Amino acid sequence: MRSNRELIDSMIYSGVLKTPNIINAFEKIDRRYFVPKQFLDNIYVDAPLPIGKNQTISQPTTVAFMLELLDVREGDDILDIGSGSGWTTALLSEITGENGSVKGLERVDELVDVGRRNLKQFDFKHAAIQKAGEKLGLAGQQFDAILVSASAPQIPQELFSQLKTGGRLVIPVQNAIYKFKKISQTEVQQERYEGFVFVPLIYKGE
Repeated sequence: MRSNRELIDSMIYSGVLKTPNIINAFEKIDRRYFVPKQFLDNIYVDAPLPIGKNQTISQPTTVAFMLELLDVREGDDILDIGSGSGWTTALLSEITGENGSVKGLERVDELVDVGRRNLKQFDFKHAAIQKAGEKLGLAGQQFDAILVSASAPQIPQELFSQLKTGGRLVIPVQNAIYKFKKISQTEVQQERYEGFVFVPLIYKGE
């Protein structure tokens, strides 16, 4: 594919991209602003691309699939774990609008800087990227939705306490993508989708 329009149309045609506000975000937040210059010829290829430090910017269809599962609404407070070059943080910021907030977390110092620079291109005042701590997420805070863009070895229970009631968590665990919805303090609904590959999520568990 040679343009963002072709990429978006192909994802709509395949059925992976459906929701108007997510389509609008892909239209406004072009992947080209988040890909290293040496890979500019491959911006719109539906594949992950290296962004340095053994990390990747995810395949567009995978990003679209996860955003559709996350069911983000305008005004939501979002946590984006593994923000990388900032693409998902920017997409989420466009979807939530200025009445929401998006906090990106990235464990690699160089990519924290890269993500911040890339995010500045869009002047989102309700979004920020910060260095991730040793523990997963932001303990003591709660969010409407949490997106994780690296594969955990097992389901990280500590993230459920960081969800508001009704909140959604989308996370790769090994080679599957899971969607969790927090129904109450004691009940979580789960959906599982097989057949994905991500870089590993590194953190100290509880």
